[in-house]
Amino acid sequence: MGVAVVTGAGGAIGRAVCRQLAGEGYEVAALDLTEPPKLGKRMHFYACDVASRTAVRGVVEDIEERLGEISALVNVAGIVSRGSALALTGAELERVMRVNVQGTLVPCQVVGQLLAERQQGAIVNIGSVVGKNGGNARPWLDASEQANAGNVAYGMSKAAVHTLTLFLAKELAARNVRVNCVAPGPIATDMTTSFPDNLRTLIPLGRMGRAEDVAAAVSFLLSDKAGFISGEILDINGALWCD
Repeated sequence: MGVAVVTGAGGAIGRAVCRQLAGEGYEVAALDLTEPPKLGKRMHFYACDVASRTAVRGVVEDIEERLGEISALVNVAGIVSRGSALALTGAELERVMRVNVQGTLVPCQVVGQLLAERQQGAIVNIGSVVGKNGGNARPWLDASEQANAGNVAYGMSKAAVHTLTLFLAKELAARNVRVNCVAPGPIATDMTTSFPDNLRTLIPLGRMGRAEDVAAAVSFLLSDKAGFISGEILDINGALWCD
């Protein structure tokens, strides 16, 4: 299957993606700031600040030397932000954009260049329904919901990831490299433990998503079954948002 790089490997979605791809036979390079617990077979940890071009280049060189040529990249690394758009500070915006946008762009550039040179491979980025729907909070009904749902900084960052995916898909198509994105709705992770019950009830399928739901979508988009799919933003949200 080759070598897959997964950023944000320590989070619930990142761990699920690592397990999914390792189970399919990939050698998985699991990137994060700190080592995730209980890495399984075919999973190899690399400490990396994915927003640092120098760090990513060094890690990618090490991965290819130790594991072999990279054939897949999954950008999961991300942080959440909450609160009012009117109260958003510049420091908070910069914090979120550095990790969610720059931390996706840099691995796409470093690994994408290698894939383009070899004219094969696939990239999957992780976006969000909040990058499409203006957020799940309903401040016209209850302003306090903004304290427990992804806010404007998070939504802006994920909309940027969606746009990056579209540009890369077109740029790399002639080099036989596919680029897609998965846009999850509310997923049961450590980031959503405070997700309000009244917002949870808005999900038509009646439950929060699972990290494994996202991992399965990532696996499909990396596979040959998705060989004619590129530039897609795949919604995984239980019909919370339909477009």
